[in-house]
Amino acid sequence: MAETQPAPTAKWMRWTGYVISALPILALGMSASMKFTNSPDLVKGMEHLGWPLKFAIALGITELTCTVLYAIPQTSVVGAILMTGYMGGAIATHARIGEGFVIQALIPILAWLGLYLRDARLRSLIPFRS
Repeated sequence: MAETQPAPTAKWMRWTGYVISALPILALGMSASMKFTNSPDLVKGMEHLGWPLKFAIALGITELTCTVLYAIPQTSVVGAILMTGYMGGAIATHARIGEGFVIQALIPILAWLGLYLRDARLRSLIPFRS
């Protein structure tokens, strides 16, 4: 069985993908770093969401792991899958308390869009054609 190589990624597409991919990396990186502080905002936020404070470090490690895996090109697909699952939990948490979850839904959408634009292999798996 012959393997076909995906078409090379146009420079504008690759750089647009990197810029879009930076947004979820920055958002989750900041969110994860906040979970390692014991700030009053963290305590208030965890309480508001119904999460015991003792889970903040574990959530921060999970979030940071997803983010780092997504940021490394060789593991970015695994990172995007894990990030999507993690954000699914965040969406469920916000929906449970009756809050909006647009930002939590936007993060994995941007992660996959950025990855789609910068990775020809992913585009070959999900071909959008006119």
